[in-house]
Amino acid sequence: MPDTLPNWQLHQGTGPYLLLVHGFLSSSAQWQLNLSALGRVCQPVTVDLFGHAGSPTPLTDGCYHPDYYVRCFEQIRDILGAQQWLVLGYSLGAGLTIRYALDYPERTMGHLFTNSTSAFADPELLDTWRASLPDTADRIDQQGRSALERIPVHPKHAWRLPKQIHGALLDDAARHQPAGILKTLETTNLNASVRDRIKENTRPACLLFGAKEKRFHPYRKFAQDNMPQLTIAELDAGHGMNMEAPEAFNSAASRFITRCAI
Repeated sequence: MPDTLPNWQLHQGTGPYLLLVHGFLSSSAQWQLNLSALGRVCQPVTVDLFGHAGSPTPLTDGCYHPDYYVRCFEQIRDILGAQQWLVLGYSLGAGLTIRYALDYPERTMGHLFTNSTSAFADPELLDTWRASLPDTADRIDQQGRSALERIPVHPKHAWRLPKQIHGALLDDAARHQPAGILKTLETTNLNASVRDRIKENTRPACLLFGAKEKRFHPYRKFAQDNMPQLTIAELDAGHGMNMEAPEAFNSAASRFITRCAI
């Protein structure tokens, strides 16, 4: 079992447990507008990725590998005493939760995920990311948090989000550890793709698809064509759908959870 677990928290709710995994440079604060509604059909469990917000920043690269995260999630399930649960991954987190459902189908009632390029990245895209890493690493090593703030997905640039969420994400971003963020880029992101494995899926799955994110449309089609037992809930929102359109997100997620729990 894992020696180090990321920080996680159980929230008030009724029904099966639902693990919620945020994306790169985000935190569990991104779920603030979802927890109450989801709590009517499940018991939400939020987790912060290593190096993010209040989670530890292990020095070992292996702790950031998706396989290690999967073992962490399985240990959290065991601590909760649940025979089965559901998992929901957002963006980078989707590459982790889909992998969990593939590795532990007997423990997975169903799984949900949002638009995630990293989860469906092909070798060509991964090579592009690898090529850009040395320059990114130098900037983070030399400039620390100020370099993180220049990354386009940093919450500093998410000014369209509701004020409550934006402020909470900025507060958590001030606690992100540059060393952990760099290891996330080098190890988590570059190994998160499950593109070659999704045909193995045996559990009910739901893509919560933010239709306004045009660059994800080809990946949506790939998932639709290749993942068994997949349903797609199309939302009139972009990448940050659970924050941009929380009512639609909560409704679609709750319907799927309810179906899985019957």
